[in-house]
Amino acid sequence: MITRDRSCLQSGLSPRLLQGCLNEHLRGTEKLCRLRDAYGLKPPPAAARAQGLPDHHLSHAYARYIVTIASSYLAGAAVSYQGHGDAADALRDAYRCANVAGVDTELARLASLYGKGAEIIYTDAHARPRSAALDPRTAFVVYADDVSADPLFGIHFHPLTDEGGTPRGYEAQVYTALETLTFRAADYASLFRQGPAQSAPHYFGRVPLIEYWNNEEESSDIACVLSLIEAYDALESARVNDQEQLSDALLIVYGARLETDEKGRTPAQQLRQDKLLYLPDREAGAQYLVKQSGMGAEELRAAIEKDIHKFSMIPDLSDHQFAGNASGVAMKYKLLGLEQLTRLKERWFREALKERMRCYAHFLCVKGGRALDENAVRITFTRSLPESALESAQMVKTLEGMVPNEVLLSQLPFLDGAENKTQEVTHGKQ
Repeated sequence: MITRDRSCLQSGLSPRLLQGCLNEHLRGTEKLCRLRDAYGLKPPPAAARAQGLPDHHLSHAYARYIVTIASSYLAGAAVSYQGHGDAADALRDAYRCANVAGVDTELARLASLYGKGAEIIYTDAHARPRSAALDPRTAFVVYADDVSADPLFGIHFHPLTDEGGTPRGYEAQVYTALETLTFRAADYASLFRQGPAQSAPHYFGRVPLIEYWNNEEESSDIACVLSLIEAYDALESARVNDQEQLSDALLIVYGARLETDEKGRTPAQQLRQDKLLYLPDREAGAQYLVKQSGMGAEELRAAIEKDIHKFSMIPDLSDHQFAGNASGVAMKYKLLGLEQLTRLKERWFREALKERMRCYAHFLCVKGGRALDENAVRITFTRSLPESALESAQMVKTLEGMVPNEVLLSQLPFLDGAENKTQEVTHGKQ
């Protein structure tokens, strides 16, 4: 989180202020790139082995698995916005046209991977509000350093290329609550030395660049287990290297001397072609020189794997004991850690969604719509969980006559909603 005192903006956005914030952000991108490498299965640098020895570097997709499960459990199902009135209906229509459900999914993935995601709200060619997810390595928000922590401005920077893909400079957009400023330069160090190349007003009433934090520390879901994942990769790489090296093990012959045969073949060629070794007597012998594998290698691998799931709070769905008991209570107990993790993620995600709502509502109000009471709109997250239709049907049957039908029907997972089903039941009775 980059913060600055509000007094720094009294004389406007100075080049020193903007460059200082950019430099502070760039100092933290190395950690984010390491997380991206783990997610993209890029192995960390390993010690070089002797020439001629197997040198495999395996990468296991634990980082991708953790990010996929954690983000899908939070935003795999579309977030719903429940409210009444023309303003709430206009907001939902704008969200539907902007496909914010897809943007939410990407933002949840970025937040899980990097510790935070970034969203830019803009207008298209038809003056309609739109949203897009940005890589948090190239976009950030600067906040006030007081208790309010209000966003002061946001910066999105990226390289420029020509028709052939050759870099030709850099560009940055600075977003304030009133306008968008565009800067261009040959390198990042001089990006803000000159004034903006262009400026344009926007009508969102707030900083349209929004950060979606994964938690209070802005930490990734894989940061706490990254060293375990690297240890798991190193252990499995060593096992594969040792196994391949076993087929090329040294052969020790004692009590005999191997020589070139009458065909001119060397002893190594004779072994490779004939698969036989002739020894003069029983006192002679031969055996391979191999390294004895550690008896605890498999136990160590299983322990590391268990720790990865434990400390990331992501259950191992491939465990045969995971789905051994399919009851709803047992399933919730096994998902308790993931549920607690997601509740914390949901809290911070909700705050960013409210900020988006304020931007959209202000824009729609400027276009002539009614003002939106954000407190009257309820944001609801739906967990992506397997449902037992039999258990739900039994519960509905048991509570029939004691609970209104529309409430009971809303508990059935195979129905889109209680309202539509209630209408069908009503028409059937007629």
